[in-house]
Amino acid sequence: MQALDSLMDVADQFDAIVLDQWGVLHDGTTPYPGAVDALHALRSTGKPLAVLSNSGKRASPNADRITAMGFPADAFHTVMTSGEALWQDIAAGRVPHSRFTAITRDEGDAERWAEGLSITLTDTDPDAVLLMGLPDAGADHSLSDLPVYCTNPDRASPRAGGATVVSPGALAHAHKDAGGDVTFYGKPHAPIFRAVEAALGTTNLLMVGDSLEHDIAGGHGAGWSTAFIRGGLHASAFTGDDDATIRDLAASENAPLPTFHLAHLG
Repeated sequence: MQALDSLMDVADQFDAIVLDQWGVLHDGTTPYPGAVDALHALRSTGKPLAVLSNSGKRASPNADRITAMGFPADAFHTVMTSGEALWQDIAAGRVPHSRFTAITRDEGDAERWAEGLSITLTDTDPDAVLLMGLPDAGADHSLSDLPVYCTNPDRASPRAGGATVVSPGALAHAHKDAGGDVTFYGKPHAPIFRAVEAALGTTNLLMVGDSLEHDIAGGHGAGWSTAFIRGGLHASAFTGDDDATIRDLAASENAPLPTFHLAHLG
């Protein structure tokens, strides 16, 4: 592992840089201090930038959300989300189910996501579960014996003020561990990394993220270099030796060590 002060120290080693969204660019509400300036600096290198997010929503609303927070509208060559990947698979006929009961963070999320698809969202005789999000306030959800499509494999997500909330991946993994049928879309699973490579036209990529389990493990599995952001999901763990803390976190999550690490994007 190599500690960095800035991604600018290594940007010239890669054809493009891929960034996680929550925990790297913003906390779900506000850009992290210095993140917008850091993006401007990275863009000045001429390297394409991409977003790769375990968001249950499609790519377009995620791009709009990033822009609304103050990031440049033209900052990213590609925005890919796990919700977009499932949408594309359903549109291409690669998913055998068509009647979904949806679990979402906000009312209407599933209906907006499903626009353009020939599927039915219903709680009456569904043949699968669409697990997109969980309310931050927390709600009790149980999964039936139906097949589950989880479009956010994250177990927890950072929020403003250093808080974290339970994410859909926690529910989906518990269901899978109990013998349930779960299909995960997003990091660390390989297809979404291959989709980004195809969109960028290269495999010489740097994955920047704050989740060792998803960003770092997924990027490593794809053959990319990785940069771990210490100030995101695991910020509260860093009270002493940074390298030792990362090694302990990686061991606890059975994840590989990152190529690089730095405090924040900015």
